[in-house]
Amino acid sequence: MRTSISDRVQKHRAGLRAAGLRPVQIWVPDTRRAGFAEECHRQSLRVVAADSNDAELMGFMDAALEDTEGWKE
Repeated sequence: MRTSISDRVQKHRAGLRAAGLRPVQIWVPDTRRAGFAEECHRQSLRVVAADSNDAELMGFMDAALEDTEGWKE
């Protein structure tokens, strides 16, 4: 006897819930939308401007780059 797709999906989801998981819906920006690339560029310029004026952040990033002990190539 064949089961319907909705029955299989329901069984699969029940198994995930039994494993302690729960469903989560995530909304992300639509990269196909007009103006998306331009908005990304605008925001990245603001981040660069803010970061370049933050000496403490630059010191932190430099220290992080030097702390590679235990990393694998």
